[in-house]
Amino acid sequence: MDALDRVVKPKTKRAKRFLEKREPKLKENTKNAMLIKGGNANLTVTEVLKDIYAVKKPFAVLYKKKNITRPFEDQTSLEFFSKKSDCSLFLFGSHNKKRPNNLIIGRMFDYHVLDMIELGIEKFVSLKDVKNSKCPEGTKPMLIFAGDMFEVNEEYRRLKSLLIDFFRGPSVPSIRLAGLEYVLHFTAVDGKIYMRSYKVLLKKSGCKIPRIELEEMGPSLDLVMRRTHLASDDLYKLSLKQPKALKPKKKKNISHDVFGTTYGRIHMQKQDLGKLQTRKMKGLKKRPAEKSAEDSGVSPKKSKSA
Repeated sequence: MDALDRVVKPKTKRAKRFLEKREPKLKENTKNAMLIKGGNANLTVTEVLKDIYAVKKPFAVLYKKKNITRPFEDQTSLEFFSKKSDCSLFLFGSHNKKRPNNLIIGRMFDYHVLDMIELGIEKFVSLKDVKNSKCPEGTKPMLIFAGDMFEVNEEYRRLKSLLIDFFRGPSVPSIRLAGLEYVLHFTAVDGKIYMRSYKVLLKKSGCKIPRIELEEMGPSLDLVMRRTHLASDDLYKLSLKQPKALKPKKKKNISHDVFGTTYGRIHMQKQDLGKLQTRKMKGLKKRPAEKSAEDSGVSPKKSKSA
């Protein structure tokens, strides 16, 4: 039995807190990513991993030592590192003659590899090569995807889901305008994926809504898709399954239209409007002749106007 698979009772309060953090929760923590350098990684791949780490911080772990492994052939070392560092996302960089400047992006489900896509780097511009100002560490990016391939092709659709998972950052209850300062743009066209990152500049426009300009910040990558390892439909659906406690309870007699307007249906007993209590006014008071006519069942004569 593996040392990480054994059931260990904590002996200290610190160890107990550590194990409680790793227990399953209704609302999971922000996903962490591990960035691993292969045994034959070159300078370009090393710089890419450093820049992605700078973008992903503080929800990332960068392994500085080289690890001789081939994820498409043997995934045990990735699963070991995933358990050790409590990371459900990974980015593995390597370089060889057959697959130069290689990146493998993937995610875990229950500490086992779920999806894995291999990308080749054709062009790279690092953060330090772009001299413009940078966003602060931990800034949540806005993600933009352009290109029909992200909707038509299954592999590109899964890559889009993987990139959203990797870069989305923490879930926030509210957003302020000044906090929208970082954009990650992905474009799929002609069999290539272009990744660009921009800083959002809010300029004066003479009205309440500011004028928005995008300033390139780096890193910038031109990628091409190589090999893929995608989970089966059943396993993918299982990974998306939510606990019953998180599912919204169905409310009776409430419906919504296409514009998002909420309609409610109220069930009431049949009312006798004759017994309805109205406001008492002097002008609505019945005369004695009308009262006697109602009792005898004869309609009262209308008084002649003077």
